[in-house]
Amino acid sequence: MSKIVDKPEDYFRGFVPPRDELMVELEAQAEHENIPIVGPVMGELLYILTSATGAKRILELGTANGYSTIYLARGSAAVDGTVVTLEASPDMATRARDNFQRAGVADRIEILQVNALELLPQLQESFDLIFLDIEKQDYVKLLPDCRRLIKKGGLLIADNVAFKDADEFNQTIAGHRNWRSIPLFSFWPSHSPEYDALCLALRC
Repeated sequence: MSKIVDKPEDYFRGFVPPRDELMVELEAQAEHENIPIVGPVMGELLYILTSATGAKRILELGTANGYSTIYLARGSAAVDGTVVTLEASPDMATRARDNFQRAGVADRIEILQVNALELLPQLQESFDLIFLDIEKQDYVKLLPDCRRLIKKGGLLIADNVAFKDADEFNQTIAGHRNWRSIPLFSFWPSHSPEYDALCLALRC
């Protein structure tokens, strides 16, 4: 049987996808200011999943500086997709708007400075893909609304599910009759943190 590569962390850091100048700048800003972002590997995965599923309507919960939002918007460009993203912090929302302009995707992103727990029950739109990246203890609280808002066959992506605060969410969605889900624990270079899990769930 073939053996795993030596020093796998160092090895796979060599495959971190290339980024443009803006994304590298946002990564540096996030590291300097301790802003949790998904990083280039998970960002590229978001792009691939968005593009592969043909997601046209996307909902993101947790914008931060707009790093992941830009990947989602770029991944849906081929189908003229749009992203609705919710951010509770006024400062982060302002920064994200500026970054969307700089990335050339502002016309396809609607950012709302609002608490997701307050707004989600009021939403009536249907979405092809939802990306969860807010306080982890709130994931399970929002799961019923995610099920209501995401179309049948749509994709739910939840970041940071290796955090202890996500345990109730993990326990609830696993084997749930309305979802087919899998948690993927992995090494994500430049993610916050680098060892973490991502949940992918298909709405049944």
